[in-house]
Amino acid sequence: MRGDASDRRRARLVLLAVLVTVALVLVDVVGGPGPGVLRRGAATVLGPLERVLAPAGQQDREALQRSNDRLASQLREARLAGADATALSALLSSPTTAGARVVPARVVGVGAPGPQGIVRITIDVGSRDGVSADRTVVSSEGLVGRVASVAPWTSDVLVVGGPDVVVGVRVGATGTLATVGGPAAAGTEREAGEPALSLVETGALRVGDEVRTLGSVDGRPFLPGVLVGSVSAVEPQHGRLAPSGTVRPAVDAGSLSVVGVLLTAPRSTPRAAATGGAR
Repeated sequence: MRGDASDRRRARLVLLAVLVTVALVLVDVVGGPGPGVLRRGAATVLGPLERVLAPAGQQDREALQRSNDRLASQLREARLAGADATALSALLSSPTTAGARVVPARVVGVGAPGPQGIVRITIDVGSRDGVSADRTVVSSEGLVGRVASVAPWTSDVLVVGGPDVVVGVRVGATGTLATVGGPAAAGTEREAGEPALSLVETGALRVGDEVRTLGSVDGRPFLPGVLVGSVSAVEPQHGRLAPSGTVRPAVDAGSLSVVGVLLTAPRSTPRAAATGGAR
């Protein structure tokens, strides 16, 4: 009996839908309101009827699909949050940040890569977080680059390997002075993202030698001792006084998720003088 009543109700609704449709067509034929008004009227009347007349199975499938989409989105967000938490833990426990004041940040934008690879990223901290230009930016693996410009809630970072980043470094166990970045020596072939390395004094240069920051006044733009990468190739000197080569960066800018901005205070006390020859 209940099924018969449901069928009769559905039949009446179908008849009502047909009558409404016919009425709207007649109004259009005899020159009634504009088509926009008719469409809105049809949607208002027929929309609820379509939802009522839709088979229960169709409604269930649509509800299930929405639920699945929502759960999939929540799962993706949970995985990202877990990955970020792991990256943050690695950053704060890394020798790179030992003893430093760190402002953690997420990478929220990447500039279009060029021949040198990725040269600029955007992070989600800015001046209101205590960040200012020419701060060192690191990951748990080593040097990322330096803060170039700052907005209230975001900052742009120039990445090691880009044309606008030149870093004073020490190379190998002897700490030979060199620079990383800038144009490569004539005839040098290098991979994308591998900046040029040029010694500023005579000395040996070997593939695999560690390259670390020399440091800047007040730690800006670079703190001392941060791992930049390792020597990936040594070029023939061809009459140059000092050897040159290329560096494989310690950090893959294309896979960054969490980074840290290192904050340092300027030196406020004078350095004590010493007497030469004292025993």
